[in-house]
Amino acid sequence: MAKIIGVSGSITSPSRTKALVETIVTKATQRLHASGDVVDIAQLIDVLGTTVSFNDFPAAIQAAHDKLRNAELIVIASPVYKASYTGLMKHFFDLLDPKALNGKVAILAATGGSDQHASILDYQLRTLASFFGLYTVPTAIYAKDSEFTNYKLTSEAIEQRIDVALEQAALLLNHSAQRALVA
Repeated sequence: MAKIIGVSGSITSPSRTKALVETIVTKATQRLHASGDVVDIAQLIDVLGTTVSFNDFPAAIQAAHDKLRNAELIVIASPVYKASYTGLMKHFFDLLDPKALNGKVAILAATGGSDQHASILDYQLRTLASFFGLYTVPTAIYAKDSEFTNYKLTSEAIEQRIDVALEQAALLLNHSAQRALVA
């Protein structure tokens, strides 16, 4: 059974980004008949900011990294801050072994106040995913704040975009599984 892990890079709670990640992960678990979970950076703030050693991780960070290592599909999402993803999400990934995610499939998502911020998906998050050797689906998901009501996604257009991204992820996962059988 495939494992799906979402990473919400938001540092606040409640969070539109976390709501978007949860929506994607829930739809993915239903479509792919898989288990899913979300790593919420907001829940790691107390230990993440003080972790600077690669030799001694707090249990919460180790557990979150282990979830990513064991996932086949990873959803990476962040709110846009100053034209980039959050610093603590960057730090979370900085602490991860660069080879740990190689060959896994990723869906990229972001939230922000206006369409101006959508370029983060290709210029920031796709670059991060590429560094880790992730196969990213072509369709990325950007949702504006106005597409949520009370921290719940209410945009049909974004729901449809999620469906397209999940279809692409299923194809990549199938291709990866076939490659593994041949190897």
